[in-house]
Amino acid sequence: MSVDPSNVTAPKSAAPTQNQDRLKQHFAGRPESVHASRWDDLWKAGDFLPWDRGYTNPALIDTLHEKKELLGSPLKSDGSRKRALVPGCGKGYDLALLAAHGYDAYGIEISENAATAARKYLENPGEGKEGEYKVKDEKVGKGKTEIVLGDFFKDEWAQGAGGIGEGFDLIYDITFLSALPISLRATWAARMAELLAPTGILICLEFPTHKPLLSGGPPFPLPSVVYEELFKRPGEEISYDDAGKVVKSDKGESEEALVRVGYWKPARTHQVGIINGEVKDFVSVWKHK
Repeated sequence: MSVDPSNVTAPKSAAPTQNQDRLKQHFAGRPESVHASRWDDLWKAGDFLPWDRGYTNPALIDTLHEKKELLGSPLKSDGSRKRALVPGCGKGYDLALLAAHGYDAYGIEISENAATAARKYLENPGEGKEGEYKVKDEKVGKGKTEIVLGDFFKDEWAQGAGGIGEGFDLIYDITFLSALPISLRATWAARMAELLAPTGILICLEFPTHKPLLSGGPPFPLPSVVYEELFKRPGEEISYDDAGKVVKSDKGESEEALVRVGYWKPARTHQVGIINGEVKDFVSVWKHK
């Protein structure tokens, strides 16, 4: 049976945190067509940004530092810089980090106020909380950072990021999928496959994996099986049972499939992803089939 968990009321035992409940109510009953303006309202007010932790997730810091063999060089064979993309980049912490590792880093924001905040932050991000914005390899140097305003699912923003071309060499998803209505998940997967270069890598910080399945959102629950089913056949809808749990299908991979080439529980993450002292987030890395 296929159901939309966003339309199901969570049981009383699945009590959300105060921030999660407030964020959920901000979007409750609002059509998807106004979600972009609702996000922009939050950025404009600036007094309730619970997803903004003030620095990049330690899991990404460690991934870029420890998984170089998996991720490859930030430079192409001709010496030019690879392009990294961060949809829903917020203030741009991840862009500053990726640039320090040598990528030309582009962030998409649908909120004009978020884009303004990011551009201001990236004018002088300093060295970061733990020196993560320092150049990591003097021979590679630092890449540039750019914020582009637009809708991830449309192409207009791409001109400000050098065009889509063959795609981006690295894409990082953190809290972007979890912020989208569940009805957009299949479209998100297809778009990721479209934007990822033939030899590119997609890094997903899987969060929140621990949130009760019927608790709604944003952020919507994202157990690992969601990614597995979405990337098996990008663009095709996935199914949920009556409890809101993803139904694993026996469908084979399509030619457009993304395959998982790395998967682990990070040693560190933001505090919101740690429950009773245990990290609940996961990092997954995907490539074209």
